[in-house]
Amino acid sequence: MKKQLLLLFAFSALALTSCEDDDIQGYEMDMMKGDWKTSKIEVISGKDDKTVISTDTPIGCSAKNITYFSTDYSTSYTYFTGVGADCQLNGKSEGTYTYDTETKDLTINYVNDSSRPYKVVVLTSSEMRVKQMFDNIDQNGDLIIDYTYITYKR
Repeated sequence: MKKQLLLLFAFSALALTSCEDDDIQGYEMDMMKGDWKTSKIEVISGKDDKTVISTDTPIGCSAKNITYFSTDYSTSYTYFTGVGADCQLNGKSEGTYTYDTETKDLTINYVNDSSRPYKVVVLTSSEMRVKQMFDNIDQNGDLIIDYTYITYKR
């Protein structure tokens, strides 16, 4: 009887933790889905991961660029060019992505492009901030790689 009770408890615990992981994955995927516009790009010192080296805020037509995430793991990036208020659709890259809720690793794979890994630092229904994990270089001359952070808003 004790063995059966112990087995029942073990299976119940396993079922509850697997459901919890699915709930977290679904919840975060639901927050991620939809259109995002880049609101800020910052280069942060790799030495302390706090000091801002540079900040860029998209202006003009580039402020209209949209990154889209779907719950079926498809993604796209739509970009515009032009002068002043005369913005024209310049292109659209489509692909897939993976996201791990435990490690917060986000990898985007656009068609005809290499994988682009990120670390999700902030994810809410209105803001997403990611740390770029590729093509980072030392930008302030301290011989330590600095990181690019991208903030998206709805």
